[in-house]
Amino acid sequence: MKKLRLGVVQLNTRDTIETSFADIERFVKGCATDGASLVLLPELSTYLSEKKVLSVAQTMDGEIISRFRDMAKKFGIFLNNGSFVEKSDNGKAYNTSVLINPQGEIEAYYRKIHLFDIDLPGGLSYRESDRYNRGSSVVVSSTEIGDFGFSICYDLRFPELYRSLTEKGAKLIFIPAAFTLHTGKDHWEPLLRARAIENQVYIAAADQIGKHPDNKSCYGNSMIIDPWGKVIARSPDKVGYITAEVDWDYLEEIRRKIPCLNKNYS
Repeated sequence: MKKLRLGVVQLNTRDTIETSFADIERFVKGCATDGASLVLLPELSTYLSEKKVLSVAQTMDGEIISRFRDMAKKFGIFLNNGSFVEKSDNGKAYNTSVLINPQGEIEAYYRKIHLFDIDLPGGLSYRESDRYNRGSSVVVSSTEIGDFGFSICYDLRFPELYRSLTEKGAKLIFIPAAFTLHTGKDHWEPLLRARAIENQVYIAAADQIGKHPDNKSCYGNSMIIDPWGKVIARSPDKVGYITAEVDWDYLEEIRRKIPCLNKNYS
């Protein structure tokens, strides 16, 4: 397949899973109607709150992923759930991204490697490691429609992960996120475009937007970026979805013209 239409969904997920699924299905349907064969959701697309987060954790064969599998099959698309709270056996969870094919089968999954433990001005503090285990695998999924690399939110600040994904064959990299408003306004777009340019890949970045439980806000500005670093689609400041065309021939043309990924280049 030389081209595909990609859909990226922007959400304001809260702490009610049923409400989240209603919004998700509406926007996934919109992407599919517009011709998308692949749709990406934001990080923690079904539940976004630090309160009781471990109580909503489920295994890969639980209801949440089962519903996403049914949705992918219903609309005949590849669907990335962004991420969900995956139950583990040590009292914590994993922040896990899952790619599902149009037959409703799990193609691949990725557990977030870099956990968001920071302190921001104004007393805002995030401690993902209090609730989540760290993943350990760099994941690329090769499918009939393309070669996809996985990452989640805070991973964006670690360029070595993206180079590893590229070296493993990724040509489009997923970045589902709940990027904070405070950091997003200055860092989100520059980091996204840098990851696209330095690795000559497409970037699909689906962000949460607006205020969420726990009095925290996300930046939005979900984007699709081409291998030249150009933003080819951007979400407005509201929930919804965007689509854009991914052209694999264009990617290869850029890599030929500027062969910076060639290890023998000098």
